[in-house]
Amino acid sequence: MSSVSALNSLLSGTNTADAIDLSSILEAITGASTPGIDVNAAVSASVTAAEAPEQTWESQQNTLQSQTTALTQIQSDATALDNDVQALNSLTGPLSSATVSSSNSSVVTGSAAAGSASGNYAVVVGSLATTASYSSSAVATSTTALPAETITITPAGGTATTFTTGSGVNALSDLENAINTAGLGVTASIITDASGARLALVASNSGSASNFTVAATGGTFAFTQAEAGANASLTVNGIQISSASNTVTGAIPGVTLNLASANPSTTVNLTIAPNTSQASAAINQFVTDYNTLINAVNAQYTYTAGSGEGVLAQDPTVQTLQGDLLGALDYTATPASGTTTVPNLSSLGITVNEDGTLSVNSATLNSVLQNNYGDVQSFFQGSALNGFANSLDQQLTSFTSPGDGAFTVDLNNMSSENTSLQTDINNFQANIITPLQAQLKTEYSNAEIALQQLPAELRDVDAELGLNNSSSSG
Repeated sequence: MSSVSALNSLLSGTNTADAIDLSSILEAITGASTPGIDVNAAVSASVTAAEAPEQTWESQQNTLQSQTTALTQIQSDATALDNDVQALNSLTGPLSSATVSSSNSSVVTGSAAAGSASGNYAVVVGSLATTASYSSSAVATSTTALPAETITITPAGGTATTFTTGSGVNALSDLENAINTAGLGVTASIITDASGARLALVASNSGSASNFTVAATGGTFAFTQAEAGANASLTVNGIQISSASNTVTGAIPGVTLNLASANPSTTVNLTIAPNTSQASAAINQFVTDYNTLINAVNAQYTYTAGSGEGVLAQDPTVQTLQGDLLGALDYTATPASGTTTVPNLSSLGITVNEDGTLSVNSATLNSVLQNNYGDVQSFFQGSALNGFANSLDQQLTSFTSPGDGAFTVDLNNMSSENTSLQTDINNFQANIITPLQAQLKTEYSNAEIALQQLPAELRDVDAELGLNNSSSSG
């Protein structure tokens, strides 16, 4: 292509992608120094302009990401609150927790399972359960050769088992291993002190049923009984009880007694009562988590200069949640008896602030728990786990359910919309931007080549026309 035709082609291009800066062409024609066309910069500028639709889609994706993050946090806060009310509505939860206090913990203490009935019990510990044990006469070391003898161990009501030393069982360590692998309910161990090594035999369990006897023949290797196995003896409200263990269950429903010492002349008073500390902690946790959630929701409707309201201000799920949370506070208990000292949250010392958050008057709450615990339980659990806690749980579950909860549906919709936008972006890049980029690179590169060749072609034209710039200058 001649310089004239190349110049015409560059100047007559109607496609914006073909357009060239006229000043650059004129500089080339006049021979002025020019860096030519920066092909990469020109292509990049044109592609950026063509990608304008993507900026809108990406902005929508950023908004969706912000909405997803905010809604996921609200979902987490709602789940924490739902866990609180589920615990308050549980028969084994904090409102069913009980404590056991003892008038003499050096004799007996206790612990109560959830739901244990309140009451007072008089306990007398006559004797503790003991564990049968024997020790042997001493030998020099655990590996000292034993004389040929027989040792017979007979469990209470069981079959005697005989061990013969001096043949296979040559040392105390061998006898220890043989007894421990025999499955007699007896544990053997070696005790070494200044007198030498002795074999100690201890029943695996305490009580008379685990008692056993040991007999040795030969006269050299003797066993002495350290303690016989016996049951604990106690009375609860005058009822005689025998226990193979010092940990006694069944004497008081739901309560485990821990016998510490025998004192037949002392009556210990045990009191089973609701665990008001645990109940108070659970109720305060409910208030804390409620406030966290309602604050997160309220933040979406708080106007901030420069950014406006939160990203979820128009989200119907969040709008519904806010209404449900505030409406839940109006719950009033209807006890079967028709009367209660705890019909609503305010009677627990829980008040609603102007922003919808809750505050707790600890003195009021603790007083109600101490004096009207049953009514507190009834407020939260109702007559059949259908009280305030269940009511709020059902509302929250409609949002938090992983299968079809409102949060799940909302987040899935956001994810689908984001995926659709990404597909549009990918298709636009593949079908529009990538081909355009290749086209522009070729055209700008050709234009750059034409500009670089233009001075030489102009000299050729001058020569053909008989023009000599160097001579005409004189």
